[in-house]
Amino acid sequence: IQQLFEEILSNSRQLKWLSCGFMLEIVTPTSLSSLSNSIANTMEHLSLLDNNIPGNSTLITTVELERFVNLRSLALDFCDFTAEMARVLTDSNHVPLQRLSLLVHNVSVMHKSLDNMPNDEHWKALSRKSTSLRVYIMAFDIKSEDMLKILKPSIPLERIHFDSYITCVSGAIVDLISRQYDKFLTHFILMNDVIDTSGFPDLSDNRNEDPLVLLAWRCTKLSLLAIHGYTVWAHNLIAIARLRGSDLKVLEVTEESIDFDQGELADQDVDPVHNLIEQVSLGLGQPWHAVMDIESLSVFTEPNRHFYREMQSFSEDI
Repeated sequence: IQQLFEEILSNSRQLKWLSCGFMLEIVTPTSLSSLSNSIANTMEHLSLLDNNIPGNSTLITTVELERFVNLRSLALDFCDFTAEMARVLTDSNHVPLQRLSLLVHNVSVMHKSLDNMPNDEHWKALSRKSTSLRVYIMAFDIKSEDMLKILKPSIPLERIHFDSYITCVSGAIVDLISRQYDKFLTHFILMNDVIDTSGFPDLSDNRNEDPLVLLAWRCTKLSLLAIHGYTVWAHNLIAIARLRGSDLKVLEVTEESIDFDQGELADQDVDPVHNLIEQVSLGLGQPWHAVMDIESLSVFTEPNRHFYREMQSFSEDI
């Protein structure tokens, strides 16, 4: 199959979009060398994603990337997107990159290094090269200390999706995102597929202000917020709806993630669930209700599949 794939690439004559996502053992580090220079020079979108590449191997090298001078959209494993690649993309002979999708997977972080990733100066240079550059990141089971290294202030981050089975996102990370990316952020997704549903993590724990409310307040372009597996207090959900109003097109929170404080439950004259639905609907300017089960969430798919689907739509925007 590898040979057949490389034959297809070598015989291509008008290829603008090449998207290879999680095709186990089909794409290899030498696959792209099958493309002629004329095709590589005119390619507009390239995605190469595979969590199963062993050791420090990558599906594309910096030297290979130099051939793709017309690239407008790129999707890679975060550990494969190095400082040298960022430098290549800022070269004068490359057209400005407009969409960059990066998957940060715990398997890659374990076997590869974050030492070669772009620093803040590289991100500034990329943004200067293309003022319309926007970045989408999905982080899967990534520790907070690694996320603090990854989230450079100058990334033009438009969408971020946290997905986890083991490692939960901290309130400090959410707060950092709301402060650093307030001018760009439109999509924020928190998924925690815990087995034990008796105690979801509470991002507002021991904080004066809830990080999700601050996110809604600071990020004025926020249009999608989806949460499962983290405690979302009903009064905070109402505050989020009021802050963003009709600009928040999608607000998805699973029913099991919503909690009520004792004061709301003690008021026997008001049904807390009915009041929540009514107040959030008023805030958003459209009918709203909690998502009854996780499988009804629009973002509920296997993480790799969701990233691939979102990356496609994100790139098609241009």
